[in-house]
Amino acid sequence: MKRGIPSATAHVRLPPFTDLLPSPVFFRTEHMPAHATYPVLRHAWGEFVYSYSGVTEVKAGTAHFIAPPHLGLWIAPDTEHTGFNHQEAVHCSVYIRRDLCRDMPDESCAVMVTPLVRSILEHLRDLGDTPQPQPAHSRLLHVLVDQLSVCRTTGSFVPHSDDAELNAILQLLRDDPADNRTIAELAAVVNLTERTLIRRCQSELGMSLTDWRQRLRFVAALPMLRDGRSVESVAFDLGYASSSAFIAMFRRLTGSSPKRFVA
Repeated sequence: MKRGIPSATAHVRLPPFTDLLPSPVFFRTEHMPAHATYPVLRHAWGEFVYSYSGVTEVKAGTAHFIAPPHLGLWIAPDTEHTGFNHQEAVHCSVYIRRDLCRDMPDESCAVMVTPLVRSILEHLRDLGDTPQPQPAHSRLLHVLVDQLSVCRTTGSFVPHSDDAELNAILQLLRDDPADNRTIAELAAVVNLTERTLIRRCQSELGMSLTDWRQRLRFVAALPMLRDGRSVESVAFDLGYASSSAFIAMFRRLTGSSPKRFVA
């Protein structure tokens, strides 16, 4: 399965600055129309992205991240990246000067947003963008950075592996997310034992192959659901025996049903 920047991009969004931050921590919101994208960027400061509504997608380095409303993304300084969305979305970016990133992850990753961080982000959105933050606003932004530094991270939503045998298996599943071969059958393709494949998945991906495959199918399902396909047809196209099994997977990953999440 190949995914990336939409080929028929209707709206190109430009960042407000590229060379110098206007303040040590800068907050802004962006209303992205459908089929919008940013150009490929690389900057010396870190960036935290949070989606208030809609799904924001980011390619950072070799990783592909998805930010539904309950999840944030951290883009480490000096990381080449681009963001895009297929449907209308509203997100914010928190730009953090390099010296204030010392407690943030060294690598780009997904961030599990706490209720406190979510409340601060909602409050900042209500305040609106402020080109020259007042002292109280600046203090709140620094509190936000402190809180972000202690949030749990999940790495890439669909992790990549440099292990040759494991990557060969992952590529088979990327090419056909509906592939329902068992772990033992997939292991045999590259002459591994089932136990070896299980062990490599945990060490290389940080999760089981079953969990990785569910995330892959979730990513594959989003554009189909956005195009108005029925939940049942998407479920069958992705190898599920029933729509209820697909819905259960979707709820585990998002806490929402497919229809509600896409809406």
